[in-house]
Amino acid sequence: MCGITGWIDFERDLTGAGRTIEAMTETLRRRGPDDSGTWLDTHVALGHRRLAVIDPEHGAQPMRSAQAVLVYNGEIYNFQELREQLEGLGHKFATHCDTEVILRGYLAWGKDVVHKLNGIFAFAIWDAARQELLMVRDRLGVKPLYYYPLENGALFGSEPKAILANPHAKARASREELCDALLFLRTPGRVPFQGMQEVKPGHLLRISNGAMEETRYWQLQARPHTDTREQTIAHIRTLLDDIVARQLIADVPLCTLLSGGLDSSVITALAAQGL
Repeated sequence: MCGITGWIDFERDLTGAGRTIEAMTETLRRRGPDDSGTWLDTHVALGHRRLAVIDPEHGAQPMRSAQAVLVYNGEIYNFQELREQLEGLGHKFATHCDTEVILRGYLAWGKDVVHKLNGIFAFAIWDAARQELLMVRDRLGVKPLYYYPLENGALFGSEPKAILANPHAKARASREELCDALLFLRTPGRVPFQGMQEVKPGHLLRISNGAMEETRYWQLQARPHTDTREQTIAHIRTLLDDIVARQLIADVPLCTLLSGGLDSSVITALAAQGL
């Protein structure tokens, strides 16, 4: 688990906003106790707190190329396959982490990189050439991503408190939003703070000067189930074997949280076989 945050303003020079972006980033310390980084340019300031899982010695964020800067929270399970594809296209890598795969993937495929990612993620990419911020959330919304539109840009963060650490955000709620919070209601896209929103699962948000566009890139589709019982069992076992094997990839010690229920028991058993 990591934490990302940022501030974009097309009418303001943010190169002197170091203290503000550091304060926003510091609110996410518990999400990323291993490292911290910020990056500022004329109209954008980005922050990141890191929990190092893959390639701990490298992969510091915000991660930069000549064209784009990335802050990312999540895990890409097929990053090794994507890395091979990108190397075949001529891309050179300086790390072994999945973060660089997303950055290089964006440089190769643009926003369509999202269709190639197998994982859980929330990330923001500042494209210097386009002067555009792209924010993306994974298909089922496992990783959180909030934003707060401003007159000439936006604030964003993995948690509302990162946004509220900026003086341009106000911690106000209407009666309807308070009811949602007190009743523990979760409506995708809605947040219990007035003016704040959530990037919905399976959506991407593009912010440029004078424009903010949200696009759905994925949705769950229902299909008739025609497999026999035996075929269904074999298919589920194949999926579980693949999923657990991919999620065991790490450069730090691993563990499972075993409750004794069916799902955690199956995952732990498969993980033990894989190890």
